Amino acid sequence: MKINFKTCTEEEMWKLVATHLKKKGIDTVLVGGAVVSIYSEGIYKSGDLDFILNSLFVKNLPEVMKEIGFVKKSGRHYIHPECKHIYIEFPSSFLEIGEDNNIIPNEIDSEGVKIKILSPTDCVKDRLSSYIHFRARECFDQAVIVAKKHPVNLKKIGSWCRNEGGDQAFKEFLTKVKS
Repeated sequence: MKINFKTCTEEEMWKLVATHLKKKGIDTVLVGGAVVSIYSEGIYKSGDLDFILNSLFVKNLPEVMKEIGFVKKSGRHYIHPECKHIYIEFPSSFLEIGEDNNIIPNEIDSEGVKIKILSPTDCVKDRLSSYIHFRARECFDQAVIVAKKHPVNLKKIGSWCRNEGGDQAFKEFLTKVKS
């Protein structure tokens, strides 16, 4: 897969990196703001791609990333010298949203391999988690954008919000989504 690193979208970058990693035996799930960027069709721009590794130990990640032109900048961040608007990050966490670690990501076919991304419902939960726990208003707004553009399971989101202590956040979210 070829992309123009100077002008690529988060979606193009995700597909390039995730497909390359998967072909090298490294399974990932895209999480965070880049998922919002993809589901909002570019209304929101993230600027970074957060990949959760589905394996605790990936020793050759720097070498595999270098094969597609990325260099390790610091800790868990990778940059491509031709791409000034998007960087790659591998957070050191497991795939979980708040207290929920039973996340089943969507699988998308890219160049004959399955790459993974949070579902729209889990993307909304992820954004609401930042709103509930850190009062990050921009994340609340991102959750609303995704829910207005894609079918989401409101019952699942409501139940998750209650478990996270976010009843009021869910009521506010419902009001915004339905307006």
